[in-house]
Amino acid sequence: MLFCLNEPFTALMKRLGKVEVEHVEIVDEGIHALNDRRVSLLKKAIKARDLSLTVHAPFADINIASTSLFIRRAIIKRLEKSIVLSAQLNPKYWVFHPGIQSAVGDEYPGLDWKINLDSVRRLLKVAGQHGLKISIENVPDPFPFLLKKVDDFEKFYEALGEEGSNLSLTLDVGHSNINGQTYDFLDRFSDKIVHAHLHDNLGDRDSHLGIGFGNIDWLRLIKAFKKINYDGVLIVESKKNIEESLKMLENLVKRAQV
Repeated sequence: MLFCLNEPFTALMKRLGKVEVEHVEIVDEGIHALNDRRVSLLKKAIKARDLSLTVHAPFADINIASTSLFIRRAIIKRLEKSIVLSAQLNPKYWVFHPGIQSAVGDEYPGLDWKINLDSVRRLLKVAGQHGLKISIENVPDPFPFLLKKVDDFEKFYEALGEEGSNLSLTLDVGHSNINGQTYDFLDRFSDKIVHAHLHDNLGDRDSHLGIGFGNIDWLRLIKAFKKINYDGVLIVESKKNIEESLKMLENLVKRAQV
């Protein structure tokens, strides 16, 4: 539902009553931020349409690796609230972004990396207390996120140790296309990828184009998902051309099965 994030929440609810899909991803952000009333409305809508869902965590101005203790406390508090509210919707996953490199990172080598790990451990703990599964998403260049490429995630999961077994990976193919690492992620983390965000671009910026409106070879991609026996959800995360993207994706899935 990223494509309608700039519409009133009432418009989102109307769309949920008409959408011809089996799964939706709610974005806990902006004017769609979750609260008790909205959770209650969503629960009724989801039940009425027999939809499954995931929740995308807040992401605007969110940096779980912030080196400012006061700012980080506010960020973690916001994310914990999202976890508590999201858990009431019984989603498949709560998807969140990794931390961002600090402007003073060069002065304190490794500090933001350590803080990112500590924050992830905190989120895992809170999510576990509420019976919620969470998943971390790969993010693209040129943004200064700590986890963008396969090597970053390998180092990250190694550092998490046993706790990493409770944290799955959401593969955003638009992001990985910019970094030229889509198939590296599929090869290396086939056992970790449980969720996928699909949108297109020209490999230059995170434009969230409709499927088929950029340079991604979608048939090759869908076949690659099939090759690793992926059985998770395929989320269309385009901002425009939603109907065209859904039709294109449906056709691609059929062609990949031939």
